[in-house]
Amino acid sequence: MSEPLGVGSPLPDIALTTPEGGTVKPSDFAGRKLVLFFYPKDDTPGCTTENKDFSALADDFAAAGTALLGVSKDPPTKHAKFIEKHALAAPLASDAEEGGLSDALGIWTEKSMYGRTYMGMVRTTYLVGADGKIARVWDKVKVKGHADEVLAAAKAL
Repeated sequence: MSEPLGVGSPLPDIALTTPEGGTVKPSDFAGRKLVLFFYPKDDTPGCTTENKDFSALADDFAAAGTALLGVSKDPPTKHAKFIEKHALAAPLASDAEEGGLSDALGIWTEKSMYGRTYMGMVRTTYLVGADGKIARVWDKVKVKGHADEVLAAAKAL
């Protein structure tokens, strides 16, 4: 397991799978700001709220010259259903491959609940500058008010 990458580090350029079955990678956003928000699982209460909050602000992020991309380990078909069910405007991508972007960032890690240990995604958001370097990291994100805070940071960058 790698240490989480921090501010000033270049974002690893690892491809993710889109709900349509294509790929997207951080370098596709070169020259503009990018918010990558990693969340544990589609259609769970906190993750649904987080995705809806970012989607509600999608036009504001676009006006701030900032692309959005939500990422989890869920398969692309599940993302497609999740997007449709909640009319999400923020694009999603799947990071299901072993050694993927969440592994490289150090946020796919061992967790425990009720005495059971398992691998899981640490809810983390990265604001990446137009230069491809990490400008800000929010780790162990609390969902309430988070999208607004990230938007303010994106506008200030």
